[in-house]
Amino acid sequence: MSSCISCENLRVSFSEHKSYTQVVRGVSFSIENQTTLGVVGESGCGKSVSALSIMRLIASPPGKIESGVINFENRNLLSLPEKQMQKIRGCKISMIFQDPMTSLNPVFTCGYQIGEMFEQHRETGSCEQLLSEVGIPDTFRVMNSYPHQLSGGMRQRVMIAMALSCTPKLLIADEPTTALDVTVQARLLDLLKSLQETKGMSMLLITHNMGIVANMAHEVMVMYAGEVMEHAPTEELFNSPLHPYTRSLLETIPSLDKKSKKLPVIPGDVPAPNDLPSGCSFHPRCSKAFSRCKIDHPEIHEIKPGHTVRCHLYE
Repeated sequence: MSSCISCENLRVSFSEHKSYTQVVRGVSFSIENQTTLGVVGESGCGKSVSALSIMRLIASPPGKIESGVINFENRNLLSLPEKQMQKIRGCKISMIFQDPMTSLNPVFTCGYQIGEMFEQHRETGSCEQLLSEVGIPDTFRVMNSYPHQLSGGMRQRVMIAMALSCTPKLLIADEPTTALDVTVQARLLDLLKSLQETKGMSMLLITHNMGIVANMAHEVMVMYAGEVMEHAPTEELFNSPLHPYTRSLLETIPSLDKKSKKLPVIPGDVPAPNDLPSGCSFHPRCSKAFSRCKIDHPEIHEIKPGHTVRCHLYE
């Protein structure tokens, strides 16, 4: 299967007090055509920054993409002039942002904002048909409504409609079900899955919810402190997790089979990018850490084809 997009050694920094601190440190991955890569990890691990880097939406200053190669349609997105990138952004690569209430423009109707997508990238298009495809029954009312007049689920569907308006080759979904109730979440995920099948697009899905990843993703990338800790096919990662951080994340998932009174938690917090510990960045919170973990930074190793892990336990 051919690759839709590949990212190699991506490094992104943000300035603070006239000095730059890396928040994404050597991230590499690829997404095959018509497949979904799930990206998981706690807040502050660099998931959204990596996604925004693909779209070249890192504001400079304070942000800066220091190095890396993002190959899409045989071109490095990081070296393209901005005018060429504008033709790709929103057209061939689209993004569903975390909070539609802050992503949609409050002073324009939803129909006007979707129409802008057609105006920028396509000569013609039906706003009503697009809203109907994402499961909105009363399309005329929604087209003439402002974002604050719609429910959270409806706003998210409008965001999905905008993202799909030009039939992108790659869809980036950054926490698409945040702040939605469980039933609305299920409907939206089913919608994304069916749209992926009918339109033949690839997807980068960022989420905290391991259950969503199990249901949606073909492969999973686990990030911590700006690095990839583990990358594997979904079924293999859930059945045979290798990195202690991946195991800890999976142990925190509620289960009807578990009869303990309290859910397990990962002690401590994700370190700040400007205050990373020496050696492995996860060692202060890791129950398997030993002396070398505090000194040497681990490299990523391929344990079996398609399954890589960054941990001294597997060298």
